[in-house]
Amino acid sequence: MTALILLSGIVLLGAGVQWLTGMGFALVAVPALILLLGPAEGVALANCAAGAISVVGLAGGWRRVRPAAMVPLCAAAACTVPAGTWLTRQLPPPFLLLTMGALVTAAVLLVMRGARLPALGGRGGALTAGAVGGFMNSAAGVGGPPISLYALNAGWTVREFVPNAQFYGVVVNAFSVTANGVPGLSAAQWTAVAGAMLTGGLMGRAVADRTPEHQARRLVLLLALTGGVTAVAKGVWTL
Repeated sequence: MTALILLSGIVLLGAGVQWLTGMGFALVAVPALILLLGPAEGVALANCAAGAISVVGLAGGWRRVRPAAMVPLCAAAACTVPAGTWLTRQLPPPFLLLTMGALVTAAVLLVMRGARLPALGGRGGALTAGAVGGFMNSAAGVGGPPISLYALNAGWTVREFVPNAQFYGVVVNAFSVTANGVPGLSAAQWTAVAGAMLTGGLMGRAVADRTPEHQARRLVLLLALTGGVTAVAKGVWTL
């Protein structure tokens, strides 16, 4: 029962953050999910949940998607998703925790610093961000930070970024679910996940207009950083 409550709380928080900021489910939820369910199941569940939330979120903003940027991003991601899946199946659980925690932590720190990287400019930047995002999404369940960095370097506004990030989330999570499979949860766990996603979404939408964007963004990054560091610490401990 305790594990079920924890699972519901993690998904509820992640879904609320996703609706509040446009993305962030995986950043917030993945470190906790891999600690609760294990690396493989945690990442697979994150892929499923983040993809489903992105589908719903995209329904109202698909007209603002930029095909010229999204085609190379998604094509590159499709090429690297299998490599991320292969990595998760080769590493022992402690090393997986270390790898995933390190990927999350490094990505969050780059986003927090607002890193501007020449390599992320133009078509080449889209291919680089998409490739790194696809690999990270299938390996660690977190493919958003490279897209955030690409959007930052491209000078996108939040209004431009959100629908495109959701479109990328739909595509890359579809690839990742195909590669990683669906998590083997019980009926009670799936019911709890579905209820938490719905409740979290409603809560996120309710507070979205009342929360300044910079505060919401800071909260997401701090939660993600805490989770990433915790996953690294557990990986070191279990070694």
